[in-house]
Amino acid sequence: MRRLCLAVVPLDRISRLERLDSAAYEWIFANTWDEAGEVIRTRPVDLGVVDPLVRGETGVAEVERLREQFPSLPLLLYCALSPTVATILLRLGRVGVRRVIFAHFEDGPANLRQIVSRELEQTALQQVMSAVDNYFQRLPGSLRIALEMSLYTPDHRASVDLLAGQARLSRRECQEWFTRAQLPVPRIVLVLMRLLYAHRLLRDPGHTLENVARKLGYAKARTLQLQLRTVFGVTAGELRDVTPLAAAEAIVQRYFVAALSEAAQLAEISERLA
Repeated sequence: MRRLCLAVVPLDRISRLERLDSAAYEWIFANTWDEAGEVIRTRPVDLGVVDPLVRGETGVAEVERLREQFPSLPLLLYCALSPTVATILLRLGRVGVRRVIFAHFEDGPANLRQIVSRELEQTALQQVMSAVDNYFQRLPGSLRIALEMSLYTPDHRASVDLLAGQARLSRRECQEWFTRAQLPVPRIVLVLMRLLYAHRLLRDPGHTLENVARKLGYAKARTLQLQLRTVFGVTAGELRDVTPLAAAEAIVQRYFVAALSEAAQLAEISERLA
């Protein structure tokens, strides 16, 4: 499963990033800060790796702006050690950018790979998975991985057949596992996970409904809007004020707990009739 990462760094550091595991990472290298912002708005980027001095000291303000506009995107500073760097780190720390790796000191291949991997554990998508992971514990590991992979597929119509194929199961086996785990049918779970991901992105001031829909593969933003209203009972604009915890809890209570209760009732009835 390849993770899409954005980098705004000098040429000498591009080659170091490119030498990381090509099966695990796909890199987009932006030449300007405006280009970087456009990539974040339109592509499902998981991580930004930036040097605030790559275009001079004005880049510090640009990194601040990226952080303020897209707080759900982890930002990793990758800069040279210099007399001015302490002031820069202090300034960017005030807006929540706290991870840094120093070129030529800490960016050996193994260490760089480890740091990038660790930062990718903090993505909005990983937070979505963590919020509902307890309800997937009864699924086999391959199916849980396939669920996560489905969110990286830029197509909101990700099918049960695709999910089953990624888990190396038949469609029937896939559906049976969801029944055993007392979950809604796979198709509904796929939609719910994608909407939780959309909610995380919509809370970013720099994202609009239209570009979130584009990032997630919707042909029309209106389709995403209708799904959000159906599941959460509010518009996309109103949903921005709902916390991630409240959004996850709403889905858990309405769809997962309800499914568990229904399954328990059916089991009780079956036991009485046996």
